[in-house]
Amino acid sequence: MAAAALMTKPLPTHPLPKKPLPAGWPREKYESHNRRLKAMRLAIALLDTGVYRPEQAHNRRIRSTAAAIGVHAPSDTTCRLVRALIYDNC
Repeated sequence: MAAAALMTKPLPTHPLPKKPLPAGWPREKYESHNRRLKAMRLAIALLDTGVYRPEQAHNRRIRSTAAAIGVHAPSDTTCRLVRALIYDNC
């Protein structure tokens, strides 16, 4: 039986233009929104590289993946959110 090869698309070098967020939100809501977007991008990149379990996603691996995809190094809080997203996908 032939094994199926994992085919992933290469990460885009130029992300789509960002739309501005609505004015009038409290600062915490902007920060939370951006943190969730960053965590989602990192979780998708980790899943593409074969990290399917939260215990495989240590802070060091998450931060090295962030550097590889061109995202600023995430905080500890963002790393916890990435692991929570990966856990939800198991």
